Amino acid sequence: MKRWARKLSKPSRWRGAAGDGGDDDGFSLPQVDDSRPIDTQEQEELVRSLEKAEAQQSRLFRGVFAGLTSCYPVFMIYSIYQQANYPWELKYHAYFMEDIDSHVVIIADCVAVLACLLSIIGILQSSVYHRRLIWYSYSIGVLLSFFWFYYMIRMPKFRWDIIWLPVAPLSSAGVCLHVDRLLNESSAEVHKLRNYMYAYKAR
Repeated sequence: MKRWARKLSKPSRWRGAAGDGGDDDGFSLPQVDDSRPIDTQEQEELVRSLEKAEAQQSRLFRGVFAGLTSCYPVFMIYSIYQQANYPWELKYHAYFMEDIDSHVVIIADCVAVLACLLSIIGILQSSVYHRRLIWYSYSIGVLLSFFWFYYMIRMPKFRWDIIWLPVAPLSSAGVCLHVDRLLNESSAEVHKLRNYMYAYKAR
């Protein structure tokens, strides 16, 4: 992309392979003369194609990770239902039977659902406001991790099979933050390329 940015600083033209001593059949694809930058119209077409590709890529990845993240709150809604109607029947809840009230467990699961929903809403858009939602989700995930780890450490034996309880919401928010950062960096590179083109036009 940086090579394209350097080319935007000067006028340019395409050359056809058949027209500049290429194959005689005339069916060769056009080639770019690397010694000459591309012209203004081709710059615009190039930047538009990159913007379109970047937007499609952003929608795809945001949709995929939002879908993956949504699996956890769906599972936790089932967990809340089970704990509310059949207290302590789920094994991962039964571990805390002696230390935590049933209603507190339900509240903790509700907080996990909230954290994941914030991540999902945040990852679906690329605005600053939506990025803040992911950070809110991450902060809630940290608090939730402290809550579960506190009671897990108090157990006679540490239960590794329920490590996902404190880790899952926090990890989901962390992955969403990372994906959002990468996609925003890609968008910024394309925007920078367009600025190079405008800077050349202003000369």
